[in-house]
Amino acid sequence: MIVNIDGAFLEPEEARLRVDDGGFLFGDTLFETLKAHGKKLLFAKEHLDRLELSARLVDFPCDRKGIETALKRTARRLTSPVSRVRLTLTRGSFEGLTFPQPQTARFIIMATPAQEPTDEERQTGISCVIAPNRRVNPLNHLPQMKRGNYADCLYARNHAQSKGAGEALFVTEQGELLEGATSNIFLARDGDLVTPPAGELVLAGILRRKVLVAAQTLGLSAVERTVQAGELETADEVFLTNSLIDLLPVARIEGREIPRGSLWSKLLAEVRGRAEKEQE
Repeated sequence: MIVNIDGAFLEPEEARLRVDDGGFLFGDTLFETLKAHGKKLLFAKEHLDRLELSARLVDFPCDRKGIETALKRTARRLTSPVSRVRLTLTRGSFEGLTFPQPQTARFIIMATPAQEPTDEERQTGISCVIAPNRRVNPLNHLPQMKRGNYADCLYARNHAQSKGAGEALFVTEQGELLEGATSNIFLARDGDLVTPPAGELVLAGILRRKVLVAAQTLGLSAVERTVQAGELETADEVFLTNSLIDLLPVARIEGREIPRGSLWSKLLAEVRGRAEKEQE
């Protein structure tokens, strides 16, 4: 593991935050999870744009220039073919419930080896279950963002693992499909794409956006609209997206087989092609 706190590299066992840090006390952090191929961070600008927007919305200090420099220095130390790079912002130490002064804010970068789904795993597909809990947004007047208060996703993901599945899907009390615990979701029908709209309960995922752009490039219709969970049973194919898995087809939901199509592979090829050009 590589650890960088406020631009300084530390051994993992030496990395420390105070017990009165807002991240520990209240889960008051913002974070982004990036993927690196070799020493190249993928879609770093998009991740930092989203982080900076989230920071503005919740009055969170964000030293973008310092973070960019630290990320570049961290990337140069990566040695694995694929790495997971977690960037976390915290406001620092609290006294009571008042936000600390901006100068106490800190950022933490942690990089660890990772694995992408293999071609065989993509062909096999992932099993999903319906989450037993609800997707929540403590700041429900704002769009969904990647905040450290992650209990709903953590609980749902561990429920999926206890059932032998790879992902849990959030559904509202009204039966509306939202997203996965760690992913966005797409349905395909008659060659067209459908995905729940980003907003209060659905994260505007980086790969989600890349897929929508890829669909447009390929001349596909891509609609963001309310999706009923029952539509999963009649879809031509279903796939998940996030920055680590890219696109991963769904093979079954709650034990029920899902039809397997090929649209996901065309979109994956387009997304990867764009990523390679952006890295040139």
